[in-house]
Amino acid sequence: MMNFEGLDPGLGEYAPSLHGTLEPGLDSTLDPALLQGVELDHDALAVPVSESVHLLEGMYSELHSVAAEVGIPVTAAHFDLQEELLWMGNHRGHASSFFGPTMGRYSSFQVHLTDDVRHIQSMDTGVLFLTKSNLKCLTRGGLIIFDYPMEEGTDMHSLLLTDNNTLLMGGLQNYVAELDLNTVQETQKFTVEVPGVAIMRQSNRFFFCGHTSGKVSLRDLRTFKMEHEFDAFSGSLSDFDVHGNLLAACGFSSRGLNGLSCDRFLMVYDLRMMRAVTPLQVHVDPLFLRFIPTYTSRLAIISQTGQCQFCEPTGLASLADIFHVNTVGQLLMSFDVSSSKQALAFGDSGGCVHLWSSAPEVSFNDYSRETELALPCLVDSLPQLDWNNELLPLSLLPMPLTNTEPLLSEWSSNLVTPSPRRAPPVDPEILRTMKTVGFIGYAPNPRTRPRNQVPYKIKEVELEYDSYNQVPESPIGRDEEPHLYMVPKKYRKVTIKYSKLGLEDFDFKHYNRTLFAGLEPHIPNAYCNCMIQVLYFLEPIRCLVQNHLCQKEFCLACELGFLFHMLDLSRGDPCQASNFLRAFRTIPEASALGLILADSDEQTGKARLGRLIQSWNRFILTQLHQETQEQEGPQAYRGTSSSSLGSSGESVIGRLFGCEVENSSLCRCGKETVRSSLTLLFTMHYPEQSSVDKVQEYDFTEILKKSICLEQSTQAWCENCEKYQPTVQTRNIRCLPDVLVINCEVNSVKEAEFWKAQAEFAFNKALKKEAAEPPKPKEPLPTEWCIDDVLCNVAGLTSDTCAEDLRHVWIPLSMKMCISKSHGLEVCSWPEGEELSAEDEAEGAAVYDLVVTVPHILDVRTGGNLVAHIKVGETYHQRKEGVTHQQWYLFNDFLIETIDKTEAAQFDVSWKVPAIIYYAKRNYHSKYDLRIKNPIEASVLLTEASLARKQRKSHATFIPLMVSEMPQAGDLVGLDAEFVTLNQEEAELRSDGTKSTIKPSQMSVARITCVRGQGPNEGVPFIDDYISTQEQVVDYLTQYSGIKPGDLDAKISSKHLTTLKSTYLKLRFLIDTGVRFVGHGLQKDFRVINLLVLKDQVIDTVYLFHMPRKRMISLRFLAWYFLDLNIQSETHDSIEDARTALQLYRKYLELSRGGQDEFRKVLKGLYEKGRKLDWKVPDVDSADGQGSPKGTAVFPSVLGL
Repeated sequence: MMNFEGLDPGLGEYAPSLHGTLEPGLDSTLDPALLQGVELDHDALAVPVSESVHLLEGMYSELHSVAAEVGIPVTAAHFDLQEELLWMGNHRGHASSFFGPTMGRYSSFQVHLTDDVRHIQSMDTGVLFLTKSNLKCLTRGGLIIFDYPMEEGTDMHSLLLTDNNTLLMGGLQNYVAELDLNTVQETQKFTVEVPGVAIMRQSNRFFFCGHTSGKVSLRDLRTFKMEHEFDAFSGSLSDFDVHGNLLAACGFSSRGLNGLSCDRFLMVYDLRMMRAVTPLQVHVDPLFLRFIPTYTSRLAIISQTGQCQFCEPTGLASLADIFHVNTVGQLLMSFDVSSSKQALAFGDSGGCVHLWSSAPEVSFNDYSRETELALPCLVDSLPQLDWNNELLPLSLLPMPLTNTEPLLSEWSSNLVTPSPRRAPPVDPEILRTMKTVGFIGYAPNPRTRPRNQVPYKIKEVELEYDSYNQVPESPIGRDEEPHLYMVPKKYRKVTIKYSKLGLEDFDFKHYNRTLFAGLEPHIPNAYCNCMIQVLYFLEPIRCLVQNHLCQKEFCLACELGFLFHMLDLSRGDPCQASNFLRAFRTIPEASALGLILADSDEQTGKARLGRLIQSWNRFILTQLHQETQEQEGPQAYRGTSSSSLGSSGESVIGRLFGCEVENSSLCRCGKETVRSSLTLLFTMHYPEQSSVDKVQEYDFTEILKKSICLEQSTQAWCENCEKYQPTVQTRNIRCLPDVLVINCEVNSVKEAEFWKAQAEFAFNKALKKEAAEPPKPKEPLPTEWCIDDVLCNVAGLTSDTCAEDLRHVWIPLSMKMCISKSHGLEVCSWPEGEELSAEDEAEGAAVYDLVVTVPHILDVRTGGNLVAHIKVGETYHQRKEGVTHQQWYLFNDFLIETIDKTEAAQFDVSWKVPAIIYYAKRNYHSKYDLRIKNPIEASVLLTEASLARKQRKSHATFIPLMVSEMPQAGDLVGLDAEFVTLNQEEAELRSDGTKSTIKPSQMSVARITCVRGQGPNEGVPFIDDYISTQEQVVDYLTQYSGIKPGDLDAKISSKHLTTLKSTYLKLRFLIDTGVRFVGHGLQKDFRVINLLVLKDQVIDTVYLFHMPRKRMISLRFLAWYFLDLNIQSETHDSIEDARTALQLYRKYLELSRGGQDEFRKVLKGLYEKGRKLDWKVPDVDSADGQGSPKGTAVFPSVLGL
């Protein structure tokens, strides 16, 4: 059936009738004038016709009519193919079913909240309902079997069940989707021409697709390629049907300036000759047509006004064969014929369904199964009780009610008197966007409060500090008045500007002149980049995770170890945490804590980054503690598991951050309960301040002590009193952590004002102190040398910081902490350069230096971002620069810059809000083993089982390395990788017509192939892994990657399927061994795989055969030109590409023996030939004969694989 929302609105005289019935503001009642002589049952049950109606055998007459929902158009009707049921779906997404010829209501349920039901198809297990952008399968009783949402912007109109497990869906888009009903996954998309497919039919020879352009295309049953096309109507197509060798169609024709009009000639085509026969003229305006092959191939032609005519497709139509469906002035919207051809169903715009039949005892199907009906009510009849059954429940015995004593459930009236609270007003945004349908209003959720929760405010005081996260829709005047913009440039959100070359010509050195590596920000959930840097620059954690290796597929400690290894190798070039964040997205606890952001929240700045990063800080420390306490020290990836793993319950994380706390609960009855636990961080708690009182002055160490040794009153269960009692809960610490982690919790206006006031108190105190003391001469500190021998300008970095530098500073750079003998914690500020006395050390005191601050930058123009101030230690400078000193740095994604120590402690809360603070014991890392032992062993290259269930040994495309073949340093390995797309590229068109990439497409590695580069098996692959992915793949890029839907699915794949971590370990072992990789375009391959390989280990053929300031040349053209190989003719194969790259490298070595001048001449000839051919490889059967792959004999051993 055709849905008329997709037609041209200018349909001439038919436009009002076709479109007027589909307006969203439909009247819910029928016009009383149209209901004369029609009696509608209030319970929406069947309304039988008068008993005097006599049904003639073979002639169709009205049997029953039923009003499903009065005034709501019936947009789809369908006879169930398995049971005696008639289904209907209406314009508001509601579906109902009616049983048998009596049309008794069987079931009724909502399919979609807003969209109309466009197609219904019954199956053995349930019924499929198609709406505009959703496919839902429900049982006949209304229970959901599956719900399959489609891409945004789809406009589906029809579906076709090709077999029991496969479904085709078509609509007004340029593809037809194929769905596997077993896995409820889209298996492939068939491209069709615009404007898409609105009607689909099937015969034993073809798929038939009807288009709104008036054409009918015939497509192959296996490949869906178009075999033939009939141009039926010049306007639009309304319906068509196929029977035997005949195809009949009805539609609209163009009538010049009058638009479209209904064509009374049916187009009939002979499918044997593939040509039109004589058109059939009918006497009604055809909207629907169906073949009803009972005795002959009759056609039923239905008009929108209710006229129905029967005729033979090859004969003349007779006026005597016309009958009329009594629609009471309504228009017909849907039509279907039962499989037995004994019944016709019509749905009209008034919400009625009309059943016509050719026999009094009608059956919808030739062989229907029995319909499961509801059981009769058994409330009034009592069951027979068997007294001899010892298991008989006594609750089945009826008990009489007594009037002598009240029941326990009978509460007194004073306890059950309702005292309602006035409901809070509805959000104005909901009222503004509300759409009323009938008496019910629908509006999108503005997401200003938790779902299904309405808070009742006791006080009219808004504690939420939402002004931090509110981004104005248009920051007008910011560019014109830059002096009003308070956020310094280095703290602003940095973005990568992409060009045609991607990242190759982006100048990262402009943002980072150090040898430390930044992190790229364009990956989803990269808000945690700053905290990744914080963990990296804590030496014990850096060594711990690089020594850690386990067998879990998604382990954050393993992924951090791989990432920190890249940060160690990098010499100032940025890295990306894509694999770590991919594993992070799979952790259920991260999702439950709300740490995984949607792309829209990251881009629009809706995320509350300050709260988010503090939750992330707590989560990552807990997760690393759990993951690393299970396995301490290096262990082989496939080694035997130790029975003592996790038995100690300790980890480096616990020793580094852990602090044993004693929680005491004291009830007012005197009962005290003490529990011990391990905490990894502390949260700041600020004193309660009323709006009237003036803010008191506090020292930071005083607030910190109260936050650590927290005392608060709360309601708690007392076992002594056996009820909830007011309880005083006190927390004390038994030991001092090596690294003190503090979540600042500055999340409200009150807390921000408190922090601001304390910073002002501290600043005024410093001014008074400086005025009282004589000024000291400033001595500059030794400056730092950077990578390009340019002095870094560290303005104001002096041994004695002046008071002006202490503006907005409240936290001390150093503090002393100790636990006295009475278990009391003492915290006080400490001069930065001073050491502890021997007496203090004997008492267990320790000096803590500020090493990390993580502020939330409030920026109305970009939505805000997170940065980190990190005090980088001597060992890091020694490894990177060969110098021994400490220095504070600002880490803002890939921007890294030196800063003054006071800048790290400054927090102007109007734009720079404190989130996380780390204090570390002085010389704390001396008691940790800081050696890194590479845990990746050669066993990762040996044979492993595939994840795919259907993979067989006969399908193996590679031979794993033997122990005698283990690679050595300098060995050649041919490498190629194929990718799929997870997120499409986001770009914008500027006013001058140029394209600007906002966010590149997110790729994921799908296949990695390594081939031997020397030895008797040269050219034979030893790795050919398909990478299983749990994320939604947007585009398999089959034309370029050779990856097909299903190849990465363990249930149906026949490939050698592995996890990304398993293949990553193989490549890491090869890199650590020192092999040299040969390939084409390896820079992108390693980037997507998330590997950092030193330049002397990469031989890239794209650069070997390249002239400066000239274009890069494809592997296919190089193979054709130098090797006479014709590769990548249909799709890419990574084995073929890796072998070809190895051959090209051998060719390069051969050509280079003649000297650079000779090789330059060869390159000039290559570029001249390429320009002549427009860089396209000639066909294999071209006249010059070029393209014969004579170079295939280079690797003879490959042929026997």
